[in-house]
Amino acid sequence: MSQTSSLQLSFPQITVTYPAQPAASPWLLVTGGRPPQTEWLDQLQGFAHCWAADHGIDTCQKSARLPDCLLGDGDSASTAAWQWAVRQGVPIRKFPVAKDLTDTQLALAMMQVEGAPFIALTGAFGGRFDHAFSTIFSAAAAQIPCCLIDESEALFYVTTDMSITLTCQTRPKALSLLPFTGTCTGVSIGNVRWPLAGATLSQRQPNAVSNELLTGQNELTVSIASGILGVYCYWGKY
Repeated sequence: MSQTSSLQLSFPQITVTYPAQPAASPWLLVTGGRPPQTEWLDQLQGFAHCWAADHGIDTCQKSARLPDCLLGDGDSASTAAWQWAVRQGVPIRKFPVAKDLTDTQLALAMMQVEGAPFIALTGAFGGRFDHAFSTIFSAAAAQIPCCLIDESEALFYVTTDMSITLTCQTRPKALSLLPFTGTCTGVSIGNVRWPLAGATLSQRQPNAVSNELLTGQNELTVSIASGILGVYCYWGKY
């Protein structure tokens, strides 16, 4: 039986602590949206496995990060990157273009089946809005915890009776709380310009957008009583 303890994920600009998570290393999924900067991706350490979903293999090739698995229909990956994976002996799971689930959704499901305790997705922002929408809601509903992150944006999920702590190495320009269920109750956040204590947030009218850390603060904790809440951080350009 896996022991449980706090799980700490460290990224170049932020560290996130999740309480009572499986004591195992997270997995990385490189997807086909806006690619992360190579310099940022090269700094990621501590992931037990790396998977690439279709066009994500181009990002992997650019950073010379050999994935443990390449999954997808091959409609958006470059021929050069796909062939690079073939030459390197990367296991490939090929799917038809005409299918109900996206390559990222398939990867999330298969990584869960194969034992991933936590999945960090990069290359998930930007690109087509419909794919990004599908990805953020699929990650929110996954049976294991997930997050989406690159050098400009991050989205961490908080679920019922849970709290997470964010320690910022680089101060985000904006912090937003986004409900992924109809309502999120008991929402609390401190060390920010507009704190909340036991608030109820509605998905129909998200109004906890563009908060900011107090001057001199670099850490905050977000907790909720019920629902699925997204904690969004932005470091990009306005």
